[in-house]
Amino acid sequence: MYRAIDRNGDLVDTMLSEHRDMAAAQAFFRSAKAATGQVPDQVTTDGHGSYPRAIRSTLGRRVVHRTSAYKNNKLEQDHRGVKGRIRCMRGFKSFASAERFCRSHDELRNHLRPRTRHNQPTSASRRRLLHLRRATSVLAVLEAA
Repeated sequence: MYRAIDRNGDLVDTMLSEHRDMAAAQAFFRSAKAATGQVPDQVTTDGHGSYPRAIRSTLGRRVVHRTSAYKNNKLEQDHRGVKGRIRCMRGFKSFASAERFCRSHDELRNHLRPRTRHNQPTSASRRRLLHLRRATSVLAVLEAA
């Protein structure tokens, strides 16, 4: 599972691949670049061997590649929600259903997530109101589908 989040923790892109290799890493970096329309200054990964070459060939040589386990915590915590759901369901019967679930789970979670500026408190009543509005819009979309 490939995931990209920005500095604020907002989901940029996600991709599920059957293999963790150079081609999959390049495809993901191209997809994330297309989703944002810009090249990041730095990329933090878990240090897999295919990432440095994929970053250089897809994003360019100016992008700083960081592999510190501590700097990767934000992404790993963001990834925890999907991992928890997969364990409860004891896996998937096919790769296509896993991919469909992961993409829709991330999109829905990102839509319902309360977005606030860093270090600016938001009252609980305001967060509840925002969540209710977003959940209502999601239900309307699902009913229309």
